[in-house]
Amino acid sequence: MNALIPGLISFDPLIGSISVIAILIVAVGLFLKKIKQPYIIGYILVGAMLGQSGLGFIEDASTIDHLGEMGIILLLFFIGMEISLPEFVKQWKVAAIGTTIQVVLSVVIILAVGYFFGWSMERSVILGFVIALSSSAVIIKLLSDKNLTNTRIGKNVLSILLMQDIIIVPLLIAVTMLGGKEESTDTIFLNIAGGLVIMISLIYIYKKQTIKLPFSKAIEKDHELQVFLAILFCFGGALGASFFGLSPALGAFVGGMIMHASKATHWIYNTLNSFRILFVAIFFISVGLQLDFGFIIENIWAILSVLICVYITNHLINALILRLFSCPWNEAFLGGALLAQIGELSFLIASTAYGLNIIESYSYKFTISLISLTLIISPFWISLTEKLIISFGTGRLNYKNGPEK
Repeated sequence: MNALIPGLISFDPLIGSISVIAILIVAVGLFLKKIKQPYIIGYILVGAMLGQSGLGFIEDASTIDHLGEMGIILLLFFIGMEISLPEFVKQWKVAAIGTTIQVVLSVVIILAVGYFFGWSMERSVILGFVIALSSSAVIIKLLSDKNLTNTRIGKNVLSILLMQDIIIVPLLIAVTMLGGKEESTDTIFLNIAGGLVIMISLIYIYKKQTIKLPFSKAIEKDHELQVFLAILFCFGGALGASFFGLSPALGAFVGGMIMHASKATHWIYNTLNSFRILFVAIFFISVGLQLDFGFIIENIWAILSVLICVYITNHLINALILRLFSCPWNEAFLGGALLAQIGELSFLIASTAYGLNIIESYSYKFTISLISLTLIISPFWISLTEKLIISFGTGRLNYKNGPEK
């Protein structure tokens, strides 16, 4: 009976946090659905509202950060499941050359800007890495919503995003070296061995094209075992990559590509999609929790200036890259808009650099604010670009399927 007396009722804070997060996501999500914008924006805004600079409802964000890391692993696993390696190999030029040009030009531009403002070389290189990466989570969702995934521009953009997901590993290694952290010979050899294992796995997938999973027929209609087999390939790949000192997300990505080659993606998608939605949402909420509204207001003009420069620079660089590989100007210009924002993997670069004391608190907060705002603005920038393409007579957006010309 005492449990029914209001003064004696106690609630688990975690239950309260989950309830409030769910209420806010539903409320914000309904609004975003009405204006046809991706829910990722809502997740960041909810995190910002609940963080220390907002309502202060969530003070200890460490648990959510860990769950957010699982969200990145699941996200890369699902990206891997959507990638056909033979199709990607056909477009290796736009992926490899385009991504290399993007990273090099981004670093060179920021080094020039940093020289003018007196920034250290390390800080400039880190910011160059940060702005060079686009958001797989946002763009894949937008391509799907616009039915562009299997079009020429969709395949080109996806190939660049895929290469960016792969290049995150050497970028993180470079960040570690900039931080002056010396790796032992054993660690270096372990990293090389891990890279070779991944390369051999990818070559095997490419050669075989279709892989038969053990027990696939036995569990074809067994929903419970399907869940755990999918988790095995996702987190087993992540664990394997971690063993070699590589990014767990990269291992999950390879696990997803194995799933794609096994032709088992239909039931895995149905099995794990709810988990993916949940953990990816948690990741972006954890990003929002780190936003400091006071810092943004104090530095609003500096942040907006850099944000505009990032959008214009990334847009033009990617548009020229796509045009270089024979995309018509209207498609290249739209592709530049799709890739103009800063991606979620840039948070990993920023947090790694901050942990190694390469950048100070101000630079870290500035970078986190910049990345978050570019993600929030991205859908509106893309919509504006589509309207400009039509308004200025560069052609209707009649997207082509199939390979490049």
